[in-house]
Amino acid sequence: MASWVLVTGGATRLGREIGLAFAEAGWNLLCHYRDSKTQAESVCQEAFRLGVQAECIQAELETDGGCKDLFDACTHTAVQDLTCIVNNASLFIPDAGSDFEENTALSQIKVNLMAPMRLGKWMHQYQSKLQKQNSSTPSLVHILDQKVFNLNPDYFSYTTSKLALERLVALQAQSFAPTLRINAVAPGLLYPSGPQNLENFKLAANANLLRRPISPYEVAKSVLFLASNPCITGTTLKVDNGQHLIPTERDIMFVVEELMSAQHVQ
Repeated sequence: MASWVLVTGGATRLGREIGLAFAEAGWNLLCHYRDSKTQAESVCQEAFRLGVQAECIQAELETDGGCKDLFDACTHTAVQDLTCIVNNASLFIPDAGSDFEENTALSQIKVNLMAPMRLGKWMHQYQSKLQKQNSSTPSLVHILDQKVFNLNPDYFSYTTSKLALERLVALQAQSFAPTLRINAVAPGLLYPSGPQNLENFKLAANANLLRRPISPYEVAKSVLFLASNPCITGTTLKVDNGQHLIPTERDIMFVVEELMSAQHVQ
């Protein structure tokens, strides 16, 4: 019987890529979304065409109750076969250490950190009760950001939440062994974000050691690899074309913006 994977924020962008990578590999898909119902249904239709089962589940991740409703819906559908949770959903709101707003910061911490903590707790309880013999060991895979290995002060609250999530990888791996494996993938710049325009993105996407855009499909395949390899836990893969090895004083979109402005002045 095929295993099920839950991908939070699975309707668009990297979440979509991850869900379809799992579906291509024969996994049944639980596609979580908050507002993107049409896109989530499209992902599920594509999964059906790949020959697997799929279901869209709407949930709000900022609250304990919303996360629990999501988990309960997943286990109701997957019954005893929920094998992996990919914590991909994320809030990414610009702020700085000198002017962050508490409510905005807390919203990002709740979605980016507390939701993976809650889902991890319930996944461990769920798998412990099943006591199934599973050679691959069920797992969580958290989606980080190369920013946690290449700090700059932009997107202050977002970065803080992802820094804590990076440390959670090892803590959960220790806490949940031998029942669950916990790993993470840290991608670099994949899509235009925030105020970034297409011209800025095209330049910024090449600002890495390999001087080419990072493939979302390859990031998704890395997530699938971690979910499938039974010998890996407590590990983060940096899938960023070496972006984390190029320090910048600001977020790359602002560095490129300043360079473009300087060129226009000249």
